Amino acid sequence: MIVVNQASALSRTVGEYYALKRHVPLANVCRINTLDAEEIARAVYNDHIAAAVVNCLKRKRLVETVLYIVTTAGVPLRVSGAGNGMQTETASVDSELALLYSDMRSGPHPLAGPLRNPFFGSTEAFTHARYPMYLVTRLAGYDFADIKALVDRALIAKNTGKFVLDLRASDNTEGNEWLRAAARQLPKDRVVLDETARVLTNEHDVIGYASWGSNDGEHKQRVLGFGWLPGAIMTEYVSTNARTFRVPPKEWTLGNWGDVASWFAGSPQTLTADYIHEGATGASGHVSEPFLEYTPRPNLLLPAYYQGRTLAESYYLSIPALSWQNVVVGDPLCSLGKP
Repeated sequence: MIVVNQASALSRTVGEYYALKRHVPLANVCRINTLDAEEIARAVYNDHIAAAVVNCLKRKRLVETVLYIVTTAGVPLRVSGAGNGMQTETASVDSELALLYSDMRSGPHPLAGPLRNPFFGSTEAFTHARYPMYLVTRLAGYDFADIKALVDRALIAKNTGKFVLDLRASDNTEGNEWLRAAARQLPKDRVVLDETARVLTNEHDVIGYASWGSNDGEHKQRVLGFGWLPGAIMTEYVSTNARTFRVPPKEWTLGNWGDVASWFAGSPQTLTADYIHEGATGASGHVSEPFLEYTPRPNLLLPAYYQGRTLAESYYLSIPALSWQNVVVGDPLCSLGKP
């Protein structure tokens, strides 16, 4: 099901283009009316988004047959909420929508903190019978040109190219171990693994990328200069990379937390949209602090995608929690096919 915000011209255009390219039936387009804003209050989410999508699913008898929900640029991005840290009620719109299936059967879920993702770590195909949730991805970028290119690239994805894994030097956390584990599970001749202090740039024929992003102190530049192949995906351990899809000033570059003047949209960190703009077909990000343990696990994400699972399945089996900060950008049906 494609979710289109009628209040956003961009959302309407993206929804129409994706439906055309993927031959999505008109009945599977859900048109809602809500604020054309990136952040909304919980009441707005409940009344204008969740209730509207549930109504579409029930009225069109799609509750069981729809596995993927695709939000479009112009649909709000983040639900603000009370609390902070691990007890915050703030979450991404998409991560909340993933729980609509179970909400319809078991009642509303708790809002404070992350909830266990039942699909996390799964080795089986996604079905509602086993996993009471939806897989929700977002078609987003800086503008329609970026999103159109993302959709077009997804349609010609092939299982070729290399997986680039960039560790943070002198770091003994689980993050580096997950990157090393990903390297061990992928073909050696298709892996670039760097454990030095340098940041990998100007890599070519990239089909998968995982790193610490701007949380690596040596990572100074917004754009890596990669040559991304159609179907390429990325993930990074960054707290606020999906905080906005607004275009930064041309002169803006990565900053630091100690200098507010170096921030854009409330943070100095990398932006998920930069990867889409540069040529990635799929990307993950966070609207607020997820904490390392709830970021996508590259050792689950990249091997699953390499083995031919869809973009949506690959990301969601690598994300430990729902009703949390995670955003997955891309065509959910994109697949590299079997190696």
